[in-house]
Amino acid sequence: MYGGRDCFIDKWDELIRIFSKDIRNILRYLPMDFEQMQEIRMRVQGPFLMIHNNQEFFITPEGKLSKKREDAFWVSQKDLKETLEYISDYSLYAFEEEIRQGFITIQGGHRIGLAGKAVTDRDKIRSMKYISFINIRLSHQIRGCGNKVMPYLYEHGEVFHTLIVSPPRCGKTTLLRDVIRQISDGTEKVPGMTVGVVDERSEIGACYQGIPQNDLGIRTDILDCCPKAVGMMMLIRTMSPQVIAVDEIGSREDLNAIEYVMNCGCRLIATVHGSSLEDIRSKPVFGRLLQDRVFGRYVVLKNQGRPGTVEDIYDSQGRSLL
Repeated sequence: MYGGRDCFIDKWDELIRIFSKDIRNILRYLPMDFEQMQEIRMRVQGPFLMIHNNQEFFITPEGKLSKKREDAFWVSQKDLKETLEYISDYSLYAFEEEIRQGFITIQGGHRIGLAGKAVTDRDKIRSMKYISFINIRLSHQIRGCGNKVMPYLYEHGEVFHTLIVSPPRCGKTTLLRDVIRQISDGTEKVPGMTVGVVDERSEIGACYQGIPQNDLGIRTDILDCCPKAVGMMMLIRTMSPQVIAVDEIGSREDLNAIEYVMNCGCRLIATVHGSSLEDIRSKPVFGRLLQDRVFGRYVVLKNQGRPGTVEDIYDSQGRSLL
């Protein structure tokens, strides 16, 4: 395993410091593989939950995993309030801009999703109060998980416009990170390219105070916490990327930005939620993209094995290449 067991223990010890003291004592003895942990969920007056290897478990007061609801530790308002204080270093106000978007990114690249009462100004969220729900999405890097797909993404030294299609929790962002890193760094056969990343939810580079916590390569520039459609056009104008990478496209604004990127001669690597090519073909925004054969490669992931497991790779006409 990359990094070794001691590395996993260090990451786990670093992560559990954000929790309340009572929960910290529970988690300290939890038997688990850190690299298989995906989410930890806290809800006031709700059971303490973990998603581990795509399975949901209740966390018991003794620090064990159980499938039985009655075994769960129940999260109190005090537990959640204290956890928020540790996450924000006792200053939620300092994270006001991030909270407005519904999350805080912490050291290690882990994203803390927040929900509670939204304070709005017309149709925009100004802030959030009475935060009662927390979802910690753990950030993992799996260097080399893109090795299988990389040979299919190049032709004559040029990168294909590529769409990664994946159901939830199948490692599309993990795969995207490694693809970005390999394109940016280059290989003995293919020189590295300048990559611009629009990281709307701070999940790809997982920037903490402006510094990416994940390795996206030596030629990568990151536009953090910026809407994808705006960010793609901004990067084209300011950073002259050869490749632009974005996660979870889906809106009509994204479609317009994609066309702008491609018309500027820049290559695009993007992800989308879906179970198959037929699934995304049925979506209004993507039907025309597939019909016009905009993407030269489609990488479809499956909900089996480790994150980033590839089910198939297709060319622009939908023909399997595996």
